[in-house]
Amino acid sequence: MADVIELAAGGYRAVVGRHGAGLLRLEWRGHDLVWPCDDPADPVAFQGRLLAPWPNRVADGRYVFAGAEHCLTVTEPERATALHGLVHSATWLPVETGPDRVRLAFTLDGAPGYPFRLELAADYRLDPAEGLHVHVGARNIGAAAAPYGTGAHPYLRVAGALDDAVLRLPARSRLPVDGRLLPAGAPEPVEGTEHDFGNARRIGATVFDTAFTGLRRDAEGRAWTVLSGGGRSVGLWADESFGWLQVFSADGLPGGLHRSGLAVEPMTCPPNAFATGTDLAVLAPGAVSGARFGIRALEPGRG
Repeated sequence: MADVIELAAGGYRAVVGRHGAGLLRLEWRGHDLVWPCDDPADPVAFQGRLLAPWPNRVADGRYVFAGAEHCLTVTEPERATALHGLVHSATWLPVETGPDRVRLAFTLDGAPGYPFRLELAADYRLDPAEGLHVHVGARNIGAAAAPYGTGAHPYLRVAGALDDAVLRLPARSRLPVDGRLLPAGAPEPVEGTEHDFGNARRIGATVFDTAFTGLRRDAEGRAWTVLSGGGRSVGLWADESFGWLQVFSADGLPGGLHRSGLAVEPMTCPPNAFATGTDLAVLAPGAVSGARFGIRALEPGRG
């Protein structure tokens, strides 16, 4: 069975990997819309991976749920956190495929610190006019309620250096964090600060590793982030299930990859949600959850 699945529709081409149900490539008329991942089994900085049953970080890997304390494996030792869930390196199974779509499935049958059972599905679909649509679904197939959150880790890319790109973010607030990138207070307004990109402007030297919320939405309930540069624009939208965006400017990546793309990560809950409960979903036995986002090429200058 192939580890990658190629999709095409109109001027769009995508490559989806079984490892982590990751988006490896997305192109529009031969131009990259995301930072492409060359090794499906070994992405750089979680390129394109899906994140579940939690996105972002859990402090010390510890949380209390339904009166019981659980200890997750610490996977980010430098910050002593459990990072980005349990399925970003798992091998998913394609269960439906077509020229322009694929559904991948994975059964999470418990793990150290997460004694819950989930049936996960990731649907990728290309539309010749609307670009990429992604639906991430979960069903609790266990006998007990389960804590749950999800996210995705695409890096948007346009022509030219990131510093010269123009960004519009739909966020009204950002989450202050400590040195471990864990919450250090309630969300704060971004208006008038260095993180205010409500009106499109050049990124310049702004450094992002920031969770944003208070997202402005269009009439369809979609929150749009738009990145423009070199005569091209790419937009990422997230539906109302995603109340948060983690934005990461790839600062400090080794091997000449410093600021090589802008991660725009839709998240259903913020960092450390397993511990704080903020926007954390609780799936009863048999309950389902679904969230949608998409990426498409836009007319230059939109945003």
